[in-house]
Amino acid sequence: MKYESLIVGSLETNCYLVFCPETLECAVVDPGAEGDQIIRLIEKRGFKPTLLLNTHGHIDHIGANKDIKERYDIPLYIHSADSPMLESVLQSEMGIFLGAKDSPPPDHFFEDGEKIKIGKYFLKVIHTPGHSPGSVSFLGDGFILSGDTLFCGGVGRTDLPGGSWQEMVSSINNKILTLPDEMIVLPGHGPHTTVGQEKSSNPFIT
Repeated sequence: MKYESLIVGSLETNCYLVFCPETLECAVVDPGAEGDQIIRLIEKRGFKPTLLLNTHGHIDHIGANKDIKERYDIPLYIHSADSPMLESVLQSEMGIFLGAKDSPPPDHFFEDGEKIKIGKYFLKVIHTPGHSPGSVSFLGDGFILSGDTLFCGGVGRTDLPGGSWQEMVSSINNKILTLPDEMIVLPGHGPHTTVGQEKSSNPFIT
């Protein structure tokens, strides 16, 4: 299993294309904005999208859901606790400011520990609440997509509706930092890092 990333939108969200190198089937993870740019990269690489995955429901991670869904007619997955964000008034008002489009409704709700098939490989869903009630991370072969839970040198905000510092600490300490030090962390914003680097240098981790 491999991945490519691109930065989209004014909030510089990392959108990921997680793909099977044998079949070129891919999952589109967190298409926050600029759906046309994401689609161009998919077409350039010859990928075959099969899934649309949201790590959580904040507008900067779902803003191009509609573009991807309409272009490829693939199922949209999100955790049930964040599903209401896809259609909330707050998100719509913020979406106008960010130039986002209304998200289609989800086709499937994640379960903690669920395995998602992409070609010949699997991503494991890990429920990592804290930034939002339904935040999830995706564990692949040697990497984890952490959404807005863990960043390089930082952690996600917990002062937004549904956020919880206690849950954030638990998610990071018990579900991410227990992974091998060499595990690559692919966050929702900013540069990539590793579990070991964050253990040793992240000032928010105790």
